[in-house]
Amino acid sequence: MSTLAAAQPVPNTVDPTTARKVTLAGCVGIFAELYDNGIFGFMAGTLAAVFFPGSENAVQLVFLGYAVSFFFRPLGGVICGHLGDRIGRQRMLVFVIMLISVATAAIGLLPTYASIGIAAPALLILLRVLQGFSVGGEASGAMSFLAEHAPEGKRGRYTSYAQIASFLSLLTGTLIAAAMTSGLGTERMESWGWRIPFLLAIPLGITGIYIRKRISDTPNFMRLQEEGGLSKNPLKEAFSSAEHRRAMLLALFIPLMNGSGYYVLFGYMPTFMSTELDFSKVQGLLVTATSLVAICLAIPYMGSLSDRIGRKKVLAGAAIAMAVAGVPCYLLIGTGSVPLAVLGACLMAVIFAGHTGVIHILLVELFPTRVRYSAYGLGYNVSAALFGGTAPLLMTYLIDRTGNTNMPAFYAVLTALGTLLAVSRVKDRAHLPLRDA
Repeated sequence: MSTLAAAQPVPNTVDPTTARKVTLAGCVGIFAELYDNGIFGFMAGTLAAVFFPGSENAVQLVFLGYAVSFFFRPLGGVICGHLGDRIGRQRMLVFVIMLISVATAAIGLLPTYASIGIAAPALLILLRVLQGFSVGGEASGAMSFLAEHAPEGKRGRYTSYAQIASFLSLLTGTLIAAAMTSGLGTERMESWGWRIPFLLAIPLGITGIYIRKRISDTPNFMRLQEEGGLSKNPLKEAFSSAEHRRAMLLALFIPLMNGSGYYVLFGYMPTFMSTELDFSKVQGLLVTATSLVAICLAIPYMGSLSDRIGRKKVLAGAAIAMAVAGVPCYLLIGTGSVPLAVLGACLMAVIFAGHTGVIHILLVELFPTRVRYSAYGLGYNVSAALFGGTAPLLMTYLIDRTGNTNMPAFYAVLTALGTLLAVSRVKDRAHLPLRDA
């Protein structure tokens, strides 16, 4: 086999029925994985009372634990990516969902600060670290898996379904947190109710593992494996190529909008509304739930649009719209009116759909199959660590220092402009086959 032949893009020949089955299976796993990861943020207020009682900075300490886990995502991305490029995507996706399910259920079984003192928050953060490692291996692996199975010309639409699954998991977590907080009340939630959302990881994890074990690896990976074309050291190979180094740098900066979107607008919003604005915990959770419905409806249209007009145009349009609308939307949320807060949050959600529904397929297309899981995983997870997981902690700190509750709005504008600049440097490969080498 010649080097030239190996380098030629090969069109995907997966039949649509198989692609749909694999996509459904992949989305179920993503739902379970990201529910486990997201429920921590939704329960931040209650966790603060349980693990940091009496502390004036209890919520900030919980979000510090939230942020710390993100710095282990690159490690998860590197290790799982290396193995995923060497032994297959499917095996690693089974492993990461098993790991996060165990870690999340263990949080639900932890003794409280009242029982074992400082050991309780220490164990909480340790388990959160395991969650971060797992999610680091999930993001690039799952999206590579889905893209490599998707029919040509429909990669944007098929991979966008995974983002719907991720936001449906957040919606589920939001509704569970809202229902339990409203139904049980503060005292019972802090006594025992907080454990239930974390223990739900057990049935979710079992379901996800069962489904992922029943699906085969991707045509791209198996073709390389049969041809003896797998990389012995994918990350070293990626760093040895100027093209791949540039792509990893783009994978670091293109996701900037995730910081203000996924982690602030959805993960931090319920806590922000209840601690910094005049909303109850339940109202904050319900506003977030409404915006999650809006983004789930908008995502597949954005994915399909990117298949037609290209990834760059959709991402650039979303970044410009967020830069323009970020401050007005947050001003609507800050009025204290639930209907206006719903309007502001939903407008931002629809705008953000143009980013989150397209970003992952664009990053997948930056890399060939030989190094895709490793290189994409490193760039994206470093970005998540620097600009995503730290966002709620940064917002809490800046609001506390300045007294200005519009800090999330300014962050939305800043990250949108950063994403716009990075996207302008990308070569759009929406209408080309995925490369194997």
